[in-house]
Amino acid sequence: MISHLCNEDAVASGVPDHWADIDWSRVEENVRRLQVRIAKATRERNWRKVKTLQRFLTRSFSGRALAVRRVTENRGKRTPGVDGVTWSRPILKRWAVDDLGRHGYRAMPLRRVHIPKANGKKRPLGIPTMRDRAMQALHLLALQPVAETTADRNSYGFRVGRSTQDAIEQVKNLLDKNGSAQWILEADIKGCFDAIDHDWLMENVPMDKTLIREWLKAGVVDMGRLKATEAGTPQGGIISPTLANLALDGLEAKLVETFGSITIKANRHKHNKVSFVRYADDFIITGSSKELLEDEVKPLVEKHLADRGLVLSQEKTRITHIDDGFDFLGWNVRKYKGKCLIQPSKKNVQAFLDKCRTLFKENAAATQQGLIWQINPVIRGWTNYHKSVAAGQTFTYVDHALWKLQWRWAKRRHPEKPAKWIMKRYFMTKGRRNWIFAAKDRNEKTGTDEVVSQLLAEDTKIRRHAKVRMDANPFDPAWDAYFERRQQEKLLEKYQHRKLEPTLIRRQRGQCAHCGLPLTIEEEVHVHHVIERQHGGTDKMDNLVALHPVCHRQIHRSDPQSDEPVLTPIRA
Repeated sequence: MISHLCNEDAVASGVPDHWADIDWSRVEENVRRLQVRIAKATRERNWRKVKTLQRFLTRSFSGRALAVRRVTENRGKRTPGVDGVTWSRPILKRWAVDDLGRHGYRAMPLRRVHIPKANGKKRPLGIPTMRDRAMQALHLLALQPVAETTADRNSYGFRVGRSTQDAIEQVKNLLDKNGSAQWILEADIKGCFDAIDHDWLMENVPMDKTLIREWLKAGVVDMGRLKATEAGTPQGGIISPTLANLALDGLEAKLVETFGSITIKANRHKHNKVSFVRYADDFIITGSSKELLEDEVKPLVEKHLADRGLVLSQEKTRITHIDDGFDFLGWNVRKYKGKCLIQPSKKNVQAFLDKCRTLFKENAAATQQGLIWQINPVIRGWTNYHKSVAAGQTFTYVDHALWKLQWRWAKRRHPEKPAKWIMKRYFMTKGRRNWIFAAKDRNEKTGTDEVVSQLLAEDTKIRRHAKVRMDANPFDPAWDAYFERRQQEKLLEKYQHRKLEPTLIRRQRGQCAHCGLPLTIEEEVHVHHVIERQHGGTDKMDNLVALHPVCHRQIHRSDPQSDEPVLTPIRA
């Protein structure tokens, strides 16, 4: 028996010897129960109890197993740190669960990589080792209930159940009325993640101070050289966004205390119209006049940030009138004759088209089917991001720009052929539409030819996003039904272009058919045949269920004593 297990957790669930034997429904239940208690203690400001419960969670088998599962199931699971290690095999994952102890733990330096930004510059990204990622994920399980309970009401970045669409809907709610504020302070923090004061974090973040110091002072390996980190949180660490949120939280409360809340009708400060919306380190503040924002609001913001080692960028921070418009999170917000319209920003559209041009250039010699398979996910992701705003005209413009790329790509391949021949070779008619960039692709399962066409942006339906409730807390049981309903809606939206997943998700009410836990948008939904096709099973819906990836692997795992697969019973 492992010495650092939580006794209650070990007795309740046992400690399985193999990764495939872990009962994930019990693991999730144990972690969830402790997180709810942590959130309750936080609301009561009982910090001693918070610390005790956090210690229980981080030492429990369930907490450690869930942390390892998170870092081995996300998109970066195959990306190693400076040690070159990844946990790709079940036996390595099971050993990692036992190895996640605080005693003797030392964080290794981060591997520095640079990823391109929309403005042409590069953003430094630090990649921790798998063990460091798992330790951060473990302690994030204990820190998130505190962060969610104490967060600003209108903070939407890197929080459970919140998104950019929620932030822009709040912006529209604030600016769309006749008597809404006319002036907006667009705030830009200079190097936010790289400048947060380490001492402030260690003094104010309610978690193990030794571990925070280890992660903040670990250093980075850049171009083979070890560099010390004296400030900031490493971009790329699982816990870094939550630490940054904790550092920026509290500004909304100060604004309400100083200028009042516009939601209270009888408030004597209502004429100030000061309100606040933040997504990660990007935020805006509205006000009734330019002088109010310049002389009173901005100094308050600068003082709040200075206490945390942060400053506003003088070049990018500006005060704008709503009639002139401003860009926020890839959208442009502006009033036209008194009506507030939100559209994709010019910079965002240009960045999207530049990415598409690059794909067409890189696939100059590829097959038409291969090009379509590569570009369709890019188009789908971009249109889904913007479909909750007034993007109809922009989608039409984008389709025309993409058609030019298609024609240039096809013309380049056959410079001697006439236009009519190229049109018949690469374009088809679909319904009343001509010039659909499409090709026939062989389906290996059915042995038939299927038409694969490039998506049209204007086919995406504009649908208003339902904003999350400001007071909703995912770690408060009173909000469980609310978040389950929103999670299922997001799942259906994610898989709306698929044939099987939406039907299975609705039939199973958004739950995994094996463990009974909710399916999440963070993990891919796997479709499983209850009776395998090699044993006579069919592809009909009554023989299919939706599962978590880890549950799917558990069902198909091999018995150590036999070569035959062991099929775990499927729950109704």
